Amino acid sequence: MAKLYFRYGAMGSSKTANAIMVRYNYWERGQNALMLKPRLETRDGDCTVRSRVGLEAPCRYIEELPEIDVTRYDCLIVDEAQFLTREQVQALVDVVDQKNVPVVAYGLRADFQGNLFEGSKWLMAWADTIEEVKTVCWCGRKATCNARIANGKVIKTGEQIMLGGNESYVALCRKHWAEGNLGE
Repeated sequence: MAKLYFRYGAMGSSKTANAIMVRYNYWERGQNALMLKPRLETRDGDCTVRSRVGLEAPCRYIEELPEIDVTRYDCLIVDEAQFLTREQVQALVDVVDQKNVPVVAYGLRADFQGNLFEGSKWLMAWADTIEEVKTVCWCGRKATCNARIANGKVIKTGEQIMLGGNESYVALCRKHWAEGNLGE
């Protein structure tokens, strides 16, 4: 019986690296896994998923899912799943329930203001299995919050979606996120 998995974590918790490794594990066993990402995720270029540690894999866009024969795949892997719409998450639920193909979605749970992303909200509601990919704050505590930074300071205003990496975001524990404390 296929399942929908949602693996979430703060920025820098190796979600994309994990997604690429899961794809590789399927390939190594002679199985076919399809990597997907939302079209608005443009940092890695077209049809590529790339982790901060340099791992990369080809992908297709989640917006193409209606055109894809998912029965050709042993698993679908979705990166940057926080950017999915409710309808796209429902389409993944249908892949699992109607086509019996497992789906593993990786993404942030909440934005820089502590609000759920739309995709994460529906994955939290509908996933069969929810797992946290952990990382640490500068203080050593578990980091659960994504702080947006500008000019060396934590900012808490602005649009929900602003693509960026280490230059724009840092993972903090809840206490230091609330304080806006970036440490040394």
